[in-house]
Amino acid sequence: MNKTVKIIIVIVTIIALLFVLKYFKDANSKDIVDYKVEEPFYTSINTKAVATGKLNPEEEIELKPQISGIVDKILVEEGDLVKKGDLIATIRVVPNEQNLVGAKSRIATTKLSYNNTKVLYDRNKALFDKGVISQQDYENSQLSFNQAKETLAQAQNDYQIIKRGSISGGSSANTNIIAQIPGTILEIPVREGDQVIQSNNFNAGTTIATIADMSHMIFEGKLDEAEVGKVQEGKDIKVVLGAINDKEFPAKLTFVAPKGIEQNGAVQFTIKANVTIDSGTNVRAGYSANAEIDIENKDSVLAIREALLQYNRITDKPFVEIQTGDNKFKKEKVKLGLSDGINVEITKGVKKGDKIKVWNKASKDNEDEEDEKK
Repeated sequence: MNKTVKIIIVIVTIIALLFVLKYFKDANSKDIVDYKVEEPFYTSINTKAVATGKLNPEEEIELKPQISGIVDKILVEEGDLVKKGDLIATIRVVPNEQNLVGAKSRIATTKLSYNNTKVLYDRNKALFDKGVISQQDYENSQLSFNQAKETLAQAQNDYQIIKRGSISGGSSANTNIIAQIPGTILEIPVREGDQVIQSNNFNAGTTIATIADMSHMIFEGKLDEAEVGKVQEGKDIKVVLGAINDKEFPAKLTFVAPKGIEQNGAVQFTIKANVTIDSGTNVRAGYSANAEIDIENKDSVLAIREALLQYNRITDKPFVEIQTGDNKFKKEKVKLGLSDGINVEITKGVKKGDKIKVWNKASKDNEDEEDEKK
């Protein structure tokens, strides 16, 4: 019996010794966590609002015909520079046969009236010269003759307009499409032989060409409602064109829409700005652009990288962990100021020279009740 007890004691002792050895082995095998630290620094922080939009000419017009017909000739190409008064295209009139026949009939009718009044006028003139009729009778016949002459001329002009689209066919003819402003031909949506419709009160008409003055460009974009209240007309901004290697152009804000438009669940406001384009840069209408608007600036403020901040999961208040010794840190609540998304101003809780832990994930200590009492 004594021998059995001794054996059991020895076995238990060996097992306990193995557990102790395993515990110390596991404890010594754990890696020592060496946290990196960063110090606060003084810097300038600028907050910006970014509006996305396009670069468009300030003055852009569409040329439309004053008479329906067929495009006979197009004398320019897209991209050409034109002056005011330059001939862009000509229209060939295809007359309506019914209107043409009606015009011919009016000419024949008015010609009969003209011939009749001319005979009466010649007769009365001869009688007046002989003193047979009074001056009033002569003047009445003269008036009737002049009226018939004018009516005949009007009927002949109407016929020419219906047939050819103009009376003289000169530079001012309705069949000629003339540039109304100097600029660049942006678009010619028609081709020779296309049928076009005149512009009138009931129809916008067919666009022959679009002309724009490319020397005066404006930015037109959308700004979120959270930022539109911080900008005002007359403010200097920057417009960035990604198509020209992210080149920046100075601009001045000229318009902020008084009413927003809901898009994708967010309210957007239209803004416009006059953009200054240097003579050596070739810009095109419709370039995508971003407008950068400075909202608030602060110089020489104590700041840290925003990635160093941690937030209490319960109170959602920010804090940092400040080093107090080797791999020892204490939590310190902080008050934040201006932020640009990378750096954030610290107004309270951190001072110059403090070493702040660089963390990767939130600690369970964030939920400690002790934090809530601080």
